[in-house]
Amino acid sequence: MQDLSRLNAFVTVARTGSVSRAAETLHLSQPAISLKLKQLQEDLGLSLFDRHPHGLQLTADGQALLSSAESTLASARHFEQAASALHSTLRGTLRIGTIIDPEFIRLGSFLRHLLAQAPGIETSLQHGMSGCVLKALKQDELEIGFYLAPPGEGPGDSALDYRELALFEYYVLAPAGWSSRLAATDWASLAALPWIVTPPNSVHSRLLAHAMRGVEATLHRVAQVDQEVCMLDLVRAGVGLSLARDVLALAERQERGLYIVPDTRLPCALSVVWHRDKAEEPAVKAALEALSHVWPVQ
Repeated sequence: MQDLSRLNAFVTVARTGSVSRAAETLHLSQPAISLKLKQLQEDLGLSLFDRHPHGLQLTADGQALLSSAESTLASARHFEQAASALHSTLRGTLRIGTIIDPEFIRLGSFLRHLLAQAPGIETSLQHGMSGCVLKALKQDELEIGFYLAPPGEGPGDSALDYRELALFEYYVLAPAGWSSRLAATDWASLAALPWIVTPPNSVHSRLLAHAMRGVEATLHRVAQVDQEVCMLDLVRAGVGLSLARDVLALAERQERGLYIVPDTRLPCALSVVWHRDKAEEPAVKAALEALSHVWPVQ
């Protein structure tokens, strides 16, 4: 019963009604087909066919076993197809650097598309500030990651490639009731006010440094935080100014009466970054393709 070719011969003869037609279908000789039928019947201890002038006809026992034989062959074909598919299945762990909040970078949708096309991949997510993600990429601790920088600036490393996914803006956000203190909104005047800042690895720090280029003033730093939720809480408490993503700033103005400083919008780009020499690796290609579904190229 371990030789499926005997079952295949039995089913083919039953379907065609003759050894000669079965031999033609299976590209075997008639003696080979006859031998397989003989061996199968001897193994089973049953007679499967009766001879008639126009060919072979199933016995009652043969008719009873035909359906099971067909199912067995179908299962064997399915097994072979499944085994073959495993050769092209992506496996392994894809290390992904994430930033800000999952909703903003569309993380859930990205992973859903990725795992739909590459179910054998396990994703390992490492969350941090975009500068930390960039550092981990350079140290080969990640395969791909999200990054924030002024539009067109990118990661600034020839070993890394990037794709800008979306453009947005950061606003300067001030506590409620500070409009009278913000009569002058040039960067030299703003720098003299108390600021809630972030570590150098944060995009807030890079954007502020970009805005302060050529300004003959030093930012008055009163607090440093590494999380947006803490930063916003300090602005609400009246501690000082801070940068905030446009969506967050508008929501804070609407819900809590915080003040958005006019004419101080700083453009920013959300990008995906990967190693240039790993662009053709299957897992990285699958991730970039999934991101193209979530963030269609404009």
